[in-house]
Amino acid sequence: MSLEGKAAVVTGAARGMGQAFARTLAENGADVLAVDILECDETVEQIKATGRKGLGLQVDVSKPESATEAAELVKREFGPAHILVNNAGLHPIPTPFEELTFDYWRKVMSVNLDSMFLFIQAFLPQLKENGWGRIVNLSSSSANAAPPNGAPYISSKTGVVGLTRAVASEMGKYDITCNAVAPNPVRTPGAEVIPEEAFQAVAAMQPVPRVMESEDVCGAVLFLCGDGAAFITGQHIHVDGGFVRGD
Repeated sequence: MSLEGKAAVVTGAARGMGQAFARTLAENGADVLAVDILECDETVEQIKATGRKGLGLQVDVSKPESATEAAELVKREFGPAHILVNNAGLHPIPTPFEELTFDYWRKVMSVNLDSMFLFIQAFLPQLKENGWGRIVNLSSSSANAAPPNGAPYISSKTGVVGLTRAVASEMGKYDITCNAVAPNPVRTPGAEVIPEEAFQAVAAMQPVPRVMESEDVCGAVLFLCGDGAAFITGQHIHVDGGFVRGD
């Protein structure tokens, strides 16, 4: 697959899955802007090591001005964007529903769902300008499995599915697709709140019985960002070792 000449944006790209997505897109020809609340120097180095252009932007993705800044930076440095991967998100802190605070609920929603709305709105004019666009949003298998003590996270990721389908319904006429990818828990630096025994317990319930790594998700994201996925939109695709066998 070649993404030669394409400009891509990946949020939550300082480490973990986002870093892997940014590197994979660059390896396949895209210039990439890595966005994160953390500094993205390591990711930018990995992008540039592939021979592609790489930039980092350290911002809070839940703020409207951050999405605007990212869009202006991409257009100025790369030209109009073709690909947006909305990966930024907070991992769940297991909390019984009765003990949840509204502040924590809003924090999870703002990062996991509001940021996707903001970045899609900010980048749609560029995707439409190109007459070609790919949006990939990171959901979660928990949107279907709904494990206990995770109401804010589950609700936010279910919201991602609805947002994905709504954008797909309106943007297909511009040759812009929008899909969601739903992994199981992935062992990343941002997932320290998940104990190792939980990773192993989930893996044991998968037909492919091993803990997921970031690279396990890259193939699906790469495919959805290419020409081969031109007729796939509005889908919620589980990349979870077979944990969810339906939607």
